[in-house]
Amino acid sequence: MTDQQRTGKATVDAQIDELVSGAAGEPARSGHPAPREALDREEQLIRDAVLRMGTLVEAAIRQASRALTTHDTALALDVIRGDAIINEAQRSVSRLIAVTIATQQPVARDLRYLLTLDHVTYELERMGDHASSLAKQTLKLAPEPPLEGYVHLPEMAERGALLVHGVLRALVDADAVQARQIAVEDDEIDRLYHATFDEVLELMRRDPANVERGTRIIIASHYLERIGDRATNVAEDVVYLVTGDVEDLNP
Repeated sequence: MTDQQRTGKATVDAQIDELVSGAAGEPARSGHPAPREALDREEQLIRDAVLRMGTLVEAAIRQASRALTTHDTALALDVIRGDAIINEAQRSVSRLIAVTIATQQPVARDLRYLLTLDHVTYELERMGDHASSLAKQTLKLAPEPPLEGYVHLPEMAERGALLVHGVLRALVDADAVQARQIAVEDDEIDRLYHATFDEVLELMRRDPANVERGTRIIIASHYLERIGDRATNVAEDVVYLVTGDVEDLNP
C-alpha cells in the first residue's frame, strides 16, 4: 500500500471516529432531525470516497489491459495486489455510510441516496475483482505469443473503463438520461464479447495449439463483459436515485 493510499484510508477511518465520538457526546434529540449542514457534509465525504474508489477501479481495468497487450507481468501483479486496496475502500465507505445513517437518521431522499451509494460501492468492488481476474489471466498468457492480438480484449477493456467513468459522472450529475446511455454503450461490449467467443472458437478449431490461449482469452472476455453489466447496474441505481423508479436497463 502506498503512502497516498494509507493516507486515504486513515482519512476515512478518522471521519468515522469523529462521527461516532460526536454522536456519543450529544444528548438524544428525540423527534428532531440532525442538522442539515452535518448531513450534507457527511454525504459529500461519502460521495468523494465513492468517486475515489471508482477512480481506482477505472485505473485497474486499464492497467490490466495494458499488462495484457505488453506482456507486463509486473504490472499485472500490481493490479492483483491493488484489488485488496479496492476491497478495503469498499468496506470503509460502507462503514461510513452505516455510521452516518445511525447518527444522522436520514429519511426520504437522503436515505435513498446513502443506500444507493452503498450499493454502488458493492458493484465497484466486484468490477475491481474482475479487473484482478483479467490480470491473473495475463500472467498465464504473457509467456506465449499473442493470439490474433488478443482479438477484441483491448477494445472491451477500454470501453469498460469508459463506462465506469461515465456512470460515475452520471451519479455526480444525477443524470438519468446519461445513466440510461450507459446501458446502450454496454450493448457494444456484449457484441464484442460474442464476437470474441466466435472468432476464438474458430481459431481453436483450425489449430489445436490455440486451445489453451483461446480458452484464456474467452475467460478474460467474460470478466470484461461482466464489468459492463455491473456498470449498467450502477446506471440503474442512478435512475432510481433520480426518478424513484426501478428500471431494468439490461433485460
